[in-house]
Amino acid sequence: MYFIVGLPLTQKGHNSIWVIIERLTKSAHFIPVHSTYRPSDYAELYFSQIVRLYGVPRTIISNRGPQFTARFWEHLHSLLGKKLVRSSAYHPQTSSQTERVNQILEDMLRACVISSKGAWEKWLTLAEFSYNNIYQESIQMAPFEALYGRKCRTPLNWVVPSERRYYGIDFVNEAEKQVLII
Repeated sequence: MYFIVGLPLTQKGHNSIWVIIERLTKSAHFIPVHSTYRPSDYAELYFSQIVRLYGVPRTIISNRGPQFTARFWEHLHSLLGKKLVRSSAYHPQTSSQTERVNQILEDMLRACVISSKGAWEKWLTLAEFSYNNIYQESIQMAPFEALYGRKCRTPLNWVVPSERRYYGIDFVNEAEKQVLII
């Protein structure tokens, strides 16, 4: 988990993006946050956004210091009703994978924000969707396919007229435009 900080404040009060990568499938999650969130806020977000999808991880690699990680783990375990037992040694690790994802996300958002006058938060969902459906050389497939065992049907594939009527032509056209920009 890594943070992209120093972003313009959004209407919802966010100024940072919490980037979380599931290392096996390379699935990425981009969660809008505010730099003043407490570890307990992150623990609740992590539980509601990540644990519900993947379960509790064995390890977390973070660009935040051990103080953040320790408090985060304490709050996460308290949410789960478990006691946290720490080992005596701490071995910091780095992740070039997450740094690369951050760069890709920043490039995606830069392209989108230019066309939408700075509203970066509204693009996060489609940026995450697009990233998770990009072919990854390291796993020889897209993260979505690695996670679910099948290719994702994307808005760019909603060309069947009956589906356009079901989803609404305006929604489909707008989603197609946004994904193409990203």
